[in-house]
Amino acid sequence: MAKKYVYDFKEGNMSMRGLLGGKGANLAEMTNIGLPVPQGFTITTEACLKYYDEDKKLWDELLKEIDEHLETVEKLQGKKFSDANDPLLFSVRSGAVISMPGMMDTILNLGLNDETVKGLARATNNERFAYDSYRRFIQMFSDVAIGIPKVLFDTKLDNMKENKGVTQDTDLDANDLKKLVEQFKEVYKQEMKEDFPQEPKKQLYKAVEAVFSSWNNNRAIVYRNLNGISHDLGTAVNVQSMVFGNKGETSGTGVAFTRNPATGENKLFGEFLMNAQGEDVVAGIRTPKSIDTLRDINPDCYKQFVDTTHILENHYKDMQDIEFTIEEGRLFFLQTRNGKRTAQAAVNVAVDLVEEGLLTKEEAIMKVEPKQLDQLLHPTFEIEALKKATMLTKGLPASPGAASGKIYFHADEAVEASKKGEEVLLVRQETSPEDIEGMVCSQGILTSRGGMTSHAAVVARGMGKCCVAGCSEVRVDEELKTLRVGDRVFKEGDEISLDGSTGAVYDAKIAKAKAELSGKFGKFMEWVNEVKRLGVYTNADTPRDAKQGRIFGAEGIGLCRTEHMFFSENRIPAVRRMIISRSLEERVKALNELLPMQREDFYGIFKEMREYPVVIRLLDPPLHEFLPKEEKDLQDIANSMGISYEDIRDRVIELEEFNPMLGHRGCRLAVSYPEIARMQARAIIEAAIEIKSEVPNIKPEIMVPLVGHINELKFVKEQMVDEINKVFAEKGEKVEYLIGTMIEVPRAALTADQIATEADFFSFGTNDLTQMTFGFSRDDSSRFLADYNNKKVFDFAPFEQVDQIGVGKLMKMAVEDGRKSNPDLILGICGEHGGDPSSVEFCNALGLTYVSCSPYRVPIARLAAAQAVIKQKQK
Repeated sequence: MAKKYVYDFKEGNMSMRGLLGGKGANLAEMTNIGLPVPQGFTITTEACLKYYDEDKKLWDELLKEIDEHLETVEKLQGKKFSDANDPLLFSVRSGAVISMPGMMDTILNLGLNDETVKGLARATNNERFAYDSYRRFIQMFSDVAIGIPKVLFDTKLDNMKENKGVTQDTDLDANDLKKLVEQFKEVYKQEMKEDFPQEPKKQLYKAVEAVFSSWNNNRAIVYRNLNGISHDLGTAVNVQSMVFGNKGETSGTGVAFTRNPATGENKLFGEFLMNAQGEDVVAGIRTPKSIDTLRDINPDCYKQFVDTTHILENHYKDMQDIEFTIEEGRLFFLQTRNGKRTAQAAVNVAVDLVEEGLLTKEEAIMKVEPKQLDQLLHPTFEIEALKKATMLTKGLPASPGAASGKIYFHADEAVEASKKGEEVLLVRQETSPEDIEGMVCSQGILTSRGGMTSHAAVVARGMGKCCVAGCSEVRVDEELKTLRVGDRVFKEGDEISLDGSTGAVYDAKIAKAKAELSGKFGKFMEWVNEVKRLGVYTNADTPRDAKQGRIFGAEGIGLCRTEHMFFSENRIPAVRRMIISRSLEERVKALNELLPMQREDFYGIFKEMREYPVVIRLLDPPLHEFLPKEEKDLQDIANSMGISYEDIRDRVIELEEFNPMLGHRGCRLAVSYPEIARMQARAIIEAAIEIKSEVPNIKPEIMVPLVGHINELKFVKEQMVDEINKVFAEKGEKVEYLIGTMIEVPRAALTADQIATEADFFSFGTNDLTQMTFGFSRDDSSRFLADYNNKKVFDFAPFEQVDQIGVGKLMKMAVEDGRKSNPDLILGICGEHGGDPSSVEFCNALGLTYVSCSPYRVPIARLAAAQAVIKQKQK
């Protein structure tokens, strides 16, 4: 039996998302629950993948299948495609498995040509509507299917309005639109050296190819890379019979959410335009009206719409994002999907749906994307600073948050500025999918046009970016690179601030305050803690970092990097003297200066963390990071050590390394200079004894870095145990402690069974383990890994997400072999991967004890750990 590549809407359901894409599956589901859905069919994601296998060509069997389904829709609609008297027209839309708003392309009014447009005018008795639909189709088809720049058509439209002295498209009459159609066809001919295609089936086939091709356009690839979506899924194509919102003032189109996507408030939120097609609402060409006002225009239609939104939300058990069209008073639903929302809204909706009885706690936990929580954990504007700020104007609060930065008017220039370390705001009349990279690198986005469902608003909310949209009092000149507000003119590089929660735009930069987490977020995270198995620790090098981690729910410190304690101005000279010393005596003298500083730091961290575990890593810097480079610094060290400048300079040259990341650092430093490890062990244990009266269960964990051979760990451990016993004898008091190691050298993973006989715990240092397994430099690989991603050599960035096949195999081996030798072995991860949701899920599956990450990623890791447990149950 031949493989089926095309499904009528009535043949599918929501469980077929992988095959029909999200849009196709939901159109099928809405059809089957009896909602008014214009009929059509879906060409599957499998067909998309085969299209690429067939050298980007539609094959004969697929074309035949498409034709058969066209006939089925013709019967259902009682109209014929290509009919010169009353043509059936189609929209052609993409529909990826995972929603990618604004990333893919749409064509409306397909099937119009010089003859069918006349038939449409006669059948509807509305010539203006027919030619309005035709000019839209020519522009969309030319842009999406052929690649002719949209601006060439926009210029013709703007000139037409200017010549007639009108501002709105709706002010153009049928004769104006007929002239515009001819001008649009002329643009096509000039660009393509041939006439605009008149055969509707050829138009359809070309549109299908265009949607398949758009799966691999640059903005789609960027979006997938940004959101960790596989490049192998493909997109479905939805061919749906047209209903028209541009038939006059009894027709319209809109987009609505069943709850507020910015706050989660349980209130219908949306916009619509009368006498318009769908692109008009999201493109920001006209200012839409709030969905509430539909009640006054058509009460029956409004009631039907509200009732249907309740049906959809109850059916899908989630907030819905709905596209609809009203054709001469009749309501039709073109799409529903789980609505993109801010993190605040995601948490609030999840909690509300549990309290409304629609979801269980575990279902609610799965409704929030872990990475989204990042939006809740960053600063807002300080209240006092905000009071002193000058508000320039107000737009729509499209995506909450606070952002300050230098303004840039083009995406590529914003990207370049951000690469130089600038905080950037992207300012546009309206954003389009081509602006995606500029939006990614910006702190916030400001547009002078568009509404709450415009491209800028929807994409910014999905990214967690602050956005103020539809700021009508702002004049943006993208050519001159100016932003005019009243009599104020801001140029590229000037600083402003945006408040995406209020829509306010402020002059200059405004100080920010830290986020506070309470209310529904607190309740949601309590549910997370009830479910998760993994401990979630924080990486913290100071009491301040430790406190922040605790605020966000950290259950310990998984990595305290002691070298980070030495970078302050008053400490670096002693560290340099210690490194540069040529004798044990000189080195011990410098270490004795550092001892009280270290002890004070450890005491502060223990005090902050109380009974929670604290894992402290011995000194692990490439030495070059500490060595002086400037002549003045070299002279200062020489003076403080009482030796000549030349001696110091020669010593620095001696210590230079060709490959410092693989050089004299970690346990190697402790083998060469055991007195360093002894000083650190002493400082840790003295601090623990000092705080024991306050924290009776204090139990520091000392981690030896960069071990690749059991004898390295043995040697360093013996030195520390000897020093610790001396402290116990001096103080007449003891504390419990653990000694373990980082697994970051591949050989350590391969010989974990041996190393575990000397270690109380393993902590995977996945930054270095990834570096050494791949042979990629952490510091330099960014130059080429972006190419790997864009050219689909890699599906993920290995320094952001654990490579489960390669690095993960080493981790799995170390876990299994280590626990065979030491059943009580504690296992953690402390590289940057500890805050990456997919890596957290992998660590849960490996049976690790905890993950550790930076303080601001702790809530993300907690939620990912809970979701990992739920996913395991579902398998």
